[in-house]
Amino acid sequence: MNPPKINIKSFGVHSVLIEWPHEVSEHILETILRFQTYIRFNILSDKDWEMVPSYNSLLLINRKKTIDFEKISKDINVGYSQLKESEKPDRYLWRLPVSYDLEFGLDLDEVAKKLNKTIPEIIAMHTGTTYTVYGIGFLPGFMYLGGLLKELEVPRKSTPRLKVVKGAVGIAGKQAGIYPQESPGGWNIIGNCSVPIFDASKENPCFVNVGDKIEFYKISRAEYDLHKIEAEVGIYKPEKIKLNA
Repeated sequence: MNPPKINIKSFGVHSVLIEWPHEVSEHILETILRFQTYIRFNILSDKDWEMVPSYNSLLLINRKKTIDFEKISKDINVGYSQLKESEKPDRYLWRLPVSYDLEFGLDLDEVAKKLNKTIPEIIAMHTGTTYTVYGIGFLPGFMYLGGLLKELEVPRKSTPRLKVVKGAVGIAGKQAGIYPQESPGGWNIIGNCSVPIFDASKENPCFVNVGDKIEFYKISRAEYDLHKIEAEVGIYKPEKIKLNA
């Protein structure tokens, strides 16, 4: 399959934005991630470069020097024409535990009623699919997860909450996500993940990367409490499976 066309834009004196067609597509995301790896090793190997992939874009940032846009645009176009299918970064499947206890699932009953489903059916659908991490943003470590079943699609809440607790698992529109820290938010909260998604004290604060996969599985309230204790003392490790081994 041929790689989709790209559009390269200057994004200020320190950034360049590469855009792909504006659609949610695993093929486009895979192409972006392969090209990010290619750029890192063949065009912009300087460690000062930061790269931020998302649904259909790749932002290249160098805060230490002004970018020669004409030169980098030429290098990007030449490099993209040479991109090979074999250039793939490592990607992982993360299995994350969620308690759907009604203490955490603040909107679980409302979502079930809106969708004319039972709460067990909502939980079964939410845990019965594999999600793709299409972007990380809004909050540090907030994952935008594509792949939500159509039967689970509900709009954002008309009035956002002023406080959504850390670990809250939400759905909105065609996406699912986890709030990595306390914040305001308008997603429908159906549970809470016992694994801390973002830790600023670590060298790699967010263990998940764009392009990774997520699966949720149900745990009891007692298991949730145990995981929280294990996470606090640093001994809990989420299940991790290499995808392209």
